[in-house]
Amino acid sequence: MTRITTIGFDADDTLWHNERFFRMTQAHFAELLADYTDRDTLMARLLEAEKRNIGQYGFGIKGFVLSMIETAIEVTEARVPASVIAELLAAGQEMLRHPIELLPHAEAAIAALAPSHRLVLITKGDLLDQERKLAQSGLGEMFDAVEIVSHKTAPVYAEIFHRHGDGPEAALMAGNSMRSDVVPPILAGGWGVHVPHGLEWEIEWAETPVEHPRFRALAHLGQLPDLVGWIDGC
Repeated sequence: MTRITTIGFDADDTLWHNERFFRMTQAHFAELLADYTDRDTLMARLLEAEKRNIGQYGFGIKGFVLSMIETAIEVTEARVPASVIAELLAAGQEMLRHPIELLPHAEAAIAALAPSHRLVLITKGDLLDQERKLAQSGLGEMFDAVEIVSHKTAPVYAEIFHRHGDGPEAALMAGNSMRSDVVPPILAGGWGVHVPHGLEWEIEWAETPVEHPRFRALAHLGQLPDLVGWIDGC
């Protein structure tokens, strides 16, 4: 078995909290539009808008806010008050200012692996927001490289792991999203390690590759150093 020389880490909901702030904003969104539609219908319409808009706006808070505004216009038949639009913009700005809160075991796992492996932060989303969060996290200096990408696909992972390591066969990616952090690196030839967060965005769902020999699931990130040690020892 090829020794792991490069380890990729997802950022949002793997190293620090993220999805819960989207859920809080969605709850406020539902309150603002309560006179026009019920919560379930509103959330379904919002999800449809997000799916349509990913190709144009990409991932992140700004695209999320634009999708909320678009949904508000649709469900109110263009009668949404300007005050509601202003509230949605303010909610997005608050999300962009929210301080980073590291998840348990994140810093310890990175510190344990940094002396022996190349560590690469691989995240998608808005460039400025991701750079802000990494700077606030205090973890930046422990990574050998940072990649902020538009999409996480098998070719993207293969290119990153060739550029920052010895190719995908000697690489492992750890993250909370099955669709973005686990399946694509496995398809590229590497290891995919699922570290569930508990809150999952519907768009990030994918079938679990339970039978694949390079798939592993952990209860938390603190178990990653032992897993890497086991792989390297095989």
